[in-house]
Amino acid sequence: MEERIDVFLELFREELPEYLLKLEKDAISKNVPILGHTTADILRFYLRSLHVKNVLEIGTAVGYSALFMRECANDLFITTIEKIDQRYEEALSNFNKYDKDSRITPIKADAMDAIVSLKKEEKRFQLIFLDAAKGQYSAYLPILIDLMEEGGVLIADNIFHNGAVVESRYAVTQRDRTIHDRLREFLKDITEHEKLDTLILPVEDGVAICQKK
Repeated sequence: MEERIDVFLELFREELPEYLLKLEKDAISKNVPILGHTTADILRFYLRSLHVKNVLEIGTAVGYSALFMRECANDLFITTIEKIDQRYEEALSNFNKYDKDSRITPIKADAMDAIVSLKKEEKRFQLIFLDAAKGQYSAYLPILIDLMEEGGVLIADNIFHNGAVVESRYAVTQRDRTIHDRLREFLKDITEHEKLDTLILPVEDGVAICQKK
């Protein structure tokens, strides 16, 4: 049913530029995880409804999601962080091809090191898209809250970790138990945090939307 609904919704989705369709196809063929269609709908909605001008993305991968967000508004600037050499280089190549007006600033660094540096620089962002190492989401959270403007939004992707998080920890493989526990901790943190209003959506692999009070 979920797959049928997604196919049906394609009739009403905004058409993507040809280059994004090609990037999506290439990423899927190489098993590189990229932005799902429903998560993309959510991002587009918040970017436009909040008139977002500055975005922080944690987890660039091949640059697809940054380029998608760039297409959502003509005055939107994106800072994106990637640690893995090969993905960073591929993203950089894609940005050189398709980000002609240089609205995307890539940072090659460990995510924690990068966000600590951004905090020291007193940077602030209206929207943060978190799609990096799932086991580090809770560790990132206090700094991300400091980086958010009041009324800003944090969107965290893949919070169910392929559905494992909703299972008992003893039902998942031993190697996944640490991520299982840490993502559950993250969900507890964002739903109980005094500075956040949080909505958890059971779409795709789970999306959390947190607005800073």
